[in-house]
Amino acid sequence: MRLTRYFLPTLKETPAEAQIASHRYMLRAGMVRQEAAGIYSWLPLGHAVLKKIEQIVREEQDRAGWVEMLMPTIQPADLWRKSGRYDDYGKEMLRITDRHDRDMLYGPTNEEMITDIFRAASVTYRELPKYLYHIQWKFRDEVRPRFGVMRGREFLMKDAYSFDVSKEAARHTYNRQFLAYLRSFQRMGLTAVPMRAESGPIGGDMSHEFLILAETGESQVYFDRAYLEMDWMASGVDYDDVGGLQKAIDGFTANYAATDEMHDEAAFAAVPEARRVAGRGIEVGHIFYFGTKYSEPMGASVQGPDGKPVPLEMGSYGIGVSRLVGGIIEASHDERGIVWPEPVAPFKVGLVNLKQGDTAVDAACEQAYAQLGNAGVEVLYNDEAERAGAKFAVMDLIGLPWQLVVGPKGLAAGVVELKNRKTGQAEEMTLEAAIARLSA
Repeated sequence: MRLTRYFLPTLKETPAEAQIASHRYMLRAGMVRQEAAGIYSWLPLGHAVLKKIEQIVREEQDRAGWVEMLMPTIQPADLWRKSGRYDDYGKEMLRITDRHDRDMLYGPTNEEMITDIFRAASVTYRELPKYLYHIQWKFRDEVRPRFGVMRGREFLMKDAYSFDVSKEAARHTYNRQFLAYLRSFQRMGLTAVPMRAESGPIGGDMSHEFLILAETGESQVYFDRAYLEMDWMASGVDYDDVGGLQKAIDGFTANYAATDEMHDEAAFAAVPEARRVAGRGIEVGHIFYFGTKYSEPMGASVQGPDGKPVPLEMGSYGIGVSRLVGGIIEASHDERGIVWPEPVAPFKVGLVNLKQGDTAVDAACEQAYAQLGNAGVEVLYNDEAERAGAKFAVMDLIGLPWQLVVGPKGLAAGVVELKNRKTGQAEEMTLEAAIARLSA
């Protein structure tokens, strides 16, 4: 993409309302625009990151055995009355009356709707388990939306739901998502620490939240350094191996990990001092097993092996897709701007033309732009007639993993500069070598 054709409304000054790094940089980098309190338009750069995160989540849900569907944002209030949550949920629920005076709501979550869908399908026990998910916009009317997309009112979420015939089967399902979450966050360049959590308004008696480390996190966290050392992408754990998966999860969760709400100072002190980690964390995912909390009141059951109806054992599993955009920035930035992990970066390379209009420089940039594009490398080509300092400032702000810098002096010496945004290391090499490095 050529920057002269792109829509990137960057800001030099930090808006007064932006209190944390992700909010500041998302506004300054032209990723989002606030339309109302806690409600944002996602501009091209921000939307590109959002889609990258969404795709990683989708691929790992598919790998774990979940099947994608899509439920609406607007739900009938009667579904929530059946579960008993309509009056209990509170003012965070945006309640709506349509033109026919029917009570509706903008869905904050989908347990009721998915339960009703599954109930109507008349599934038998022989067809279980069943795993479904969707990625959809939600709305929770926060009394004080703040910190940009970190605590907005409208947000994009992956929510998955499971249906099992027994508690034992439901526990294995829970473990499948546990592993899927660890893999998903690792693929995004994040280390997410799972911590036992309260179930809150979702309900249930087994719940874990996944937190990433960031200085501006809303929770104080305490955990064993072992959580930073496990490679879940190379663990070899099989989703269908019930015993093997349980053993892996048990071994992992045996290490200490707690937020300040559930922190046990004595238990943490028992962790060897060199392995104790304390810091701040941002919640980016939450998984719940809640058994028959929704299936019983809503009449969702299956005919068991003995011919008698058995209430479905259920769980739900959420990842804040839009929240992750802010969370990743909080975990990965410096004083100049964002530092994107490569898997979620909107572009892999920022191609910088240091002298627009110079025949040799223009030709070299066009060559790099074409060859990298042909190799499937996503490139943002800064072809604007701006001074070099301004171009570097924009590239550092938007945080692309690599910068390929082409200028007249370097070309005269037969080289270009390839710079890594995260490390700051720059290396001179031929244009052909740079293209080969980035295409690998």
